[in-house]
Amino acid sequence: MKVLIINGPNLDMLGSREKEVYGEQTLADMNAEIAEFCAAEGMDAVFFQSNCEGEIVTAIHEARTRFGADGIVLNAGAYTHYSRAIADALPCVRVPKVEVHISNVHAREEFRHVSVLAANCNGVICGFGADSYKLACLALRNIVTKAGRA
Repeated sequence: MKVLIINGPNLDMLGSREKEVYGEQTLADMNAEIAEFCAAEGMDAVFFQSNCEGEIVTAIHEARTRFGADGIVLNAGAYTHYSRAIADALPCVRVPKVEVHISNVHAREEFRHVSVLAANCNGVICGFGADSYKLACLALRNIVTKAGRA
């Protein structure tokens, strides 16, 4: 099973931005940790990051064709709270999707409590750092296995 992990704006700055919220781990370090976890669980993780909304939409559209993905883990960053374009892209691809966040968005500013993406995802996991992504990968594997696609 292959999982496409999409990270949105400012996640390329992990390790140097708001360390009290996001920790000191860089995106490359986090991706390596997730890839190692997935491999140990019999999954293959492929990663995509962009600060541009349209590039994220395109990555979602191409989840199957370009990335060969059976599921999507999406941390859209701030786009989570207002990107109708990303929200509309999610149902275009018939793979399960899990929205993730490194921090507990419900313990932060009120605007972060609302996701325009969640309704088009199978679930949402937040607040567990890199483990949010690992939990999402496990959830996707369960969904795909139950659907008979893996």
